[in-house]
Amino acid sequence: MIRFEDVAKIYGTGATGFEALGGVSFQVRAGEFVAVVGPSGCGKSTLLNILGLLDQPSRGLYALGGREVGTLGDGERSQLRRVKIGFVFQSFNLLPRFSALENVALPMSYAGMGMEERRARAAGLLDRVGLKSKSLQTPLELSGGERQRVSIARALANSPDVILADEPTGNLDSRSSAEILGLIRELHAQGKTVFLVTHDPGIASSAERVLSIKDGRIIEDRRR
Repeated sequence: MIRFEDVAKIYGTGATGFEALGGVSFQVRAGEFVAVVGPSGCGKSTLLNILGLLDQPSRGLYALGGREVGTLGDGERSQLRRVKIGFVFQSFNLLPRFSALENVALPMSYAGMGMEERRARAAGLLDRVGLKSKSLQTPLELSGGERQRVSIARALANSPDVILADEPTGNLDSRSSAEILGLIRELHAQGKTVFLVTHDPGIASSAERVLSIKDGRIIEDRRR
């Protein structure tokens, strides 16, 4: 489903250029749960941004669902990202003045879904992550763990095949972290392809496969 061949990302040019990702190659089958681990600055977030079609590689091939991403225009990339990929961020990235329901429904509006359908689906997704009773509260009225649950519900808004989670427990206490990891494992069990970026080996142990990155290169690809 996902194929990287010699994918590199270089920022800047000439002597000032910095290679954030260098010659990365791997394949991931549909439904795999992959953790990406490594120290800060090793290239984890760059890899995730390319996977999520938020950035383009400087060289190499990236294919998603059999489509070579590098051949697509901006509009096609946006459409593919909207229908194929759901994002879960460390900082939640929720709109503070919108209710939980409105935050979850927002990606559906970009997909052209009608208002009643958006609200009904958003309510169902919030129920799925255990927040049915808090759908009208804003992020400022929710705990960190609850905000991340809203973020996960939003990631599922357009029924994506791939979930990209960037340090999803980084701002949470241990109890909330365990609950969020439990939800992510449930998504994997339901057939989602999951990429979980973390610097914590304990969290990475939730995955069935671990890619270890150092200095922009994969130094180990281990299956559990």
